[in-house]
Formats: sequence, C-alpha cells, structure tokens
Amino acid sequence: MGVSENASRAAAEIQNPDWLKLLARIGFGAKGVVYLILGVLAVQGTAGGGTKGALSEIVRQPFGKIMLSVVMVGLAAYGLWRVLQSTLDPENEGREPKALGKRIGWFCSGLAYFALAFSAARIVLGGGGGGGDGAESGTQTLLSLPFGQWLVGIVGVGVLLAGAHQLKQAITADFREDFALRKMSGPEKTWATYAGRAGHAARTVLYVIIGVFLLQAAWTANPDQAGGLGEALDTLQRQPYGPWLLGAAGIGLVCYGLYCFVMARYRKAVVL
Repeated sequence: MGVSENASRAAAEIQNPDWLKLLARIGFGAKGVVYLILGVLAVQGTAGGGTKGALSEIVRQPFGKIMLSVVMVGLAAYGLWRVLQSTLDPENEGREPKALGKRIGWFCSGLAYFALAFSAARIVLGGGGGGGDGAESGTQTLLSLPFGQWLVGIVGVGVLLAGAHQLKQAITADFREDFALRKMSGPEKTWATYAGRAGHAARTVLYVIIGVFLLQAAWTANPDQAGGLGEALDTLQRQPYGPWLLGAAGIGLVCYGLYCFVMARYRKAVVL
C-alpha cells in the first residue's frame, strides 16, 4: 500500500460526515450482537436456526421485542452502510478491479442484512422469521431462472472465494489496516487482533461448507441441497467430535462478534 493511499485512508477519519460514521457504528454494533448470540447458541449446541435463530432468541428474553426492535434498526443501518460503502466509496477504495470486486461484495452484503432486518421485523410483529437462513428458498428462486444451475454455481464459487478471503484475514490479520491504531491502547490492539483472527477462522470454515452446499445444489438442480449458516453449524455437529467442533466454531463466532464491536469503535472510517 503506497504512501498516498495510506494518507487517503487516514483522511477518511475526518472527511466522512458524522451521520455516516454513526450509521456504520450502529450497524457494526448490531452485527456484533447477532454474532455473539449465535456463537453462544453454537457453544450450547442449539444454533441450528442460524442467524434467524439468534434473532428469535433475542425476542424470548425479558423486553425481547424492544431489544429485537433495536437490533432490527441496527441491522438495517448496517445494510445501508454497506450499500453506501459500495456506492459512495467513503474509504477511498477506488475503481481498480480488486476494489470494484470488494465494493460489489459490500453491496450484496448490504442486501443480505436488509433481508435479515426484515426477518427481525417479522419476528417482532409475530409473523415468525422463517426457517433456517433462507438459503433453500433463495436457491430455488435462482434455479427457476434461465441458466439457473449456472447462477447457483457462480454464487457457490463466490462464497468459496469469500471463504478464502476470510482465511487470508485470519492468517495475515490484514483487517488491522482498517483500525485507527493510533487511538487504540496496546492491549486493545492485541485482543482485537486475537478476536479478529479467531472470528475470521470460524467464518472460513462456515463459508466453505455453505459454498459446497450451493455447488451440490447447482450440480443436482435440487434446492434442498443448499444450506445457510444454521445448516453449516449442524453439519459440524454431525461430524466425529462434532460437539467439540461446534463449540470451537461457537467460540470463533463470539470472537467475531467482539471484533465487530472493535470495528464499531475503531474502524478508521467511523471514528468520531
């Protein structure tokens, strides 16, 4: 990364409007809550409902509908942040092919979190959030389109590539480039790095499983072969030493939730 690019990234701390920074911070915080709950459920062996199961767990707590309403707003904020991140480029990624790939990924992520916020709204209103993570219904929709099997296969490959990116982050800790390190204490840097590595490692495993599910669905033209986060965690549980694998994945997801909180506080583009 050149000096000019480093300078432009650092400048993002003060150039972005406060409303955009606040939007991102709320979004990262809500995302962290969902991953924390999902990780705890995985450690307990009850994470088969995936992210929607985590939302349902929130609503079962005292004042659950109020808490889930807050999380719902946060998830919508995160979705909007990702869409604006991809379109307005507040972090000065540019228009190089690699940067455009990241921005397209952020846009798709934003749409996914809008869908998750909608699921939270349905739960709050008593309509239920639907089963699993919606992977089967989404795959069925793609399969019904012209060249549907190819489309599902492309999505599967994309998920595997996202898993490879997660693995790279876990190994290299490149995510630290997004931290406002000057504002962090030594212990904060150390524990944020540990949490980020563990969280990205757990997501690597889950992305690979989900990607394989999608490729199987594409090959067989059977949407029942697809699966989301909940199905991926169930797959881990069914393996030899499954409870241990699921527990390790749960701890990793908890770490990712903590990493999201760090991003809410110290990501360069969102520091107030």
